[in-house]
Amino acid sequence: MSSPATSSDREKVVSKLPGWLRQDLKVRAAQHGVEIQTAVEQGINDWCNLASTPATIDTSGADSFSTFLPDGQWETFRNVAADRRISLIQGLAQSVQLWLDANPAPHIERPAITRRIIVCNQKGGVGKTAITAGTGEALAEDPNTLHAVRVAKALTKALRASEAQADAAEPAGDDPLDIENLPGPGLRVLLVDFDPQSHLTNQLGATPLPMNGDSLTNHMAGDPKGDLRDLIVSIDEENFGGRLHLLPACNDAFLLDVRLSQVRAREAALERALAPLEADYDVILVDCPPSLGLSMDAAAYYGRRRDGEKPGQSGALIVVQAEDSSADAYELLTTQFDDLRSDLQIDIDYLGIVVNLYDGRRGYIATSSLQGWVDIKDPRVVGLIGDLKEQKEAVRVKQPLLSYAPKSQQAIGMRALAREIS
Repeated sequence: MSSPATSSDREKVVSKLPGWLRQDLKVRAAQHGVEIQTAVEQGINDWCNLASTPATIDTSGADSFSTFLPDGQWETFRNVAADRRISLIQGLAQSVQLWLDANPAPHIERPAITRRIIVCNQKGGVGKTAITAGTGEALAEDPNTLHAVRVAKALTKALRASEAQADAAEPAGDDPLDIENLPGPGLRVLLVDFDPQSHLTNQLGATPLPMNGDSLTNHMAGDPKGDLRDLIVSIDEENFGGRLHLLPACNDAFLLDVRLSQVRAREAALERALAPLEADYDVILVDCPPSLGLSMDAAAYYGRRRDGEKPGQSGALIVVQAEDSSADAYELLTTQFDDLRSDLQIDIDYLGIVVNLYDGRRGYIATSSLQGWVDIKDPRVVGLIGDLKEQKEAVRVKQPLLSYAPKSQQAIGMRALAREIS
């Protein structure tokens, strides 16, 4: 059956499709950036022009499916189906499958140079670990599954509305509008716990490395005890399909600055240690310690722009809160980066500022501080993550946030952040 459409010269068509085929159509259309109605239109057109009928598709369990088609196309389709003596449901299923076959899932675009993102701030407690994990999880999500994402324009909208939401019942960023279901990026991601406190390792349910064994610190200090690959663990393979890995921390990192002081070209120590792993990953995210010491120098150097790398591919993602002490720490960190740029003649790009644990209900301090971050402009604010319970719950049960609460506002915000810096 069909009924006139009100928005264009298309007509609404109501038929049936098997649930699995409808889901495949939804995902594939999103992967190619086309509307479902356009995909169905192309599929029906190609099906009607075939010289013979394709193989029969199992349509058992088919349920209601509606779309909009150009005026007259459904009538033409009905006539062809009648001539071929097949049901409309079978003909529609064949048409959709024909479009799927003609438009296979696109290949994942791999960066020519592994992206290196250092997540940093000299101040502790701002949530660098949560942002490192959430961003990495979002980048590694399944490309053949749709995930709720806050679209880019909503970030600006949320920032502008932050003051207005200060007196509201919920933190800024909880408006369900401007959310789109998109395929995961499907990238191969390595999370590096570079903080001796091991928060990232513990939050993701892994075990910190023993003091008497091998570690990233040993490799940076030029005293490796094995292959660094042997220390890497896979995170939640069921949800991330083996694309998300972690290099756990070791408490020996408390001694890293002392050991680096005795190493030649110490700024390049992290790069020397991680370089053999880069071919296995598209993105490496480093959860930095709250420090301005030699280890932070090494992290900043690792995130520098390399020859042949476009600006903004690698660099520093700075995590802050909407309060005054974060601003003081930010000034210290950027001064350190400026000194490194001058001393070593390197380019260190800022990927942006993430305002984490934000709650506009905290009043003037929160809203005015947020406005202060927005006013910086360069680097710009690329993420606004609310102070909500799901992240704390995920930490308590030692699960990735995007596995524990994939539809939460924090998860949606992490996906938006990952796309903002991609």
